[in-house]
Amino acid sequence: MLSLVAAYAQPVQAQAQAQASRQATYSEADFARVPKFDAHVHDNVARTAFIDIARKDGFELLSINVDYPDFPPLKLQAKAAEEHEAQDPKIFHFATAFSMDGFGEPGWSERAIATIDAAVAKGAVAVKVWKNIGMVVKDKDGKRVFLDDPRFDAVMAHIEKIGIPLIAHQGEPLNCWLPLDKMTTDNDRGYFRDHPQYYMYLHPEEPSYEMLMAARDRFVAFHPKLSFVGAHMASLEWSVDRLAVFLDRFPNANVDLAARMTQIQYQSNQDYEKVRAFFIKYQDRLMYGTDVADNPPDPSKPVENPPVNLDNLATEVDHAWRSDWRYLATPQSQRVDEIKADVKGLGLPRAVIDKIYYKNAHRIYLRGR
Repeated sequence: MLSLVAAYAQPVQAQAQAQASRQATYSEADFARVPKFDAHVHDNVARTAFIDIARKDGFELLSINVDYPDFPPLKLQAKAAEEHEAQDPKIFHFATAFSMDGFGEPGWSERAIATIDAAVAKGAVAVKVWKNIGMVVKDKDGKRVFLDDPRFDAVMAHIEKIGIPLIAHQGEPLNCWLPLDKMTTDNDRGYFRDHPQYYMYLHPEEPSYEMLMAARDRFVAFHPKLSFVGAHMASLEWSVDRLAVFLDRFPNANVDLAARMTQIQYQSNQDYEKVRAFFIKYQDRLMYGTDVADNPPDPSKPVENPPVNLDNLATEVDHAWRSDWRYLATPQSQRVDEIKADVKGLGLPRAVIDKIYYKNAHRIYLRGR
């Protein structure tokens, strides 16, 4: 039987260890010296501004090509990515994408596989599918195409065979199905106001949020050996509880945090300890990312999310990176205008930050190299 002293000492010691763990955090001054990886950007122009600021701030980048009409054509995205990767392969990495044009018609799978193989030969480390699958694309019979469509099977089997991850942006934030005044963040209000074609509250005839999530989940379940990355917190950004269920159900799945930090901050202001505990529990499954895009200027198109001033890219990217670092890595508070509130930083332990900001992306995309 434990003595009274030993019995008392055990909880005190555990309390001290827990306190020490919480205190073993990085500071804002550590930002520049700690290796970091932004696992979700879009660098679609020939200039080296993105690489320059990444080098200055100690980041590696994963630039993701997307079959998105607001971006340059896929061939131009690929050209920019390949040139950047050749310029600085230690900092710059890229993911490829295939076109959905002609989906389901003879030869489509072969063309998509050829696109993937050509990109991988030039350095691509992953393949991206976008929300047009499920929300936009229809087949020749006028039926909506979802990710669990068996006509994707040959392409997905090939991606699994060559051993690279699939990054999937499926669905949208839950805010997409709410009226503007019910949304939780101003960045979502701005994006969907400017992109009414993707604002599902205005299109009740289109697939529901739960239909899109169910199709995605069926796909992940059907491909248990495929390395799957749910972009934008797998569109479960509104609830760390719901995201935890997804991660527990699918051990082959990981997620990035790109363009969803304000939804996390909204939740941590509601239940700080729950959000912090989520990050610690799932520290091996989360990757830092921003979704910042550097695109050729086109005044006829809406701004991206987050918006970037092409003449001041370095300043805006540096600000976004440092703001996110302050929230995730330190316990310091900051004003977050997108939710109109002061937000306390999670102050995650250094070992957790090292995984979320660097080690997980290297393991998943670069396979540790």
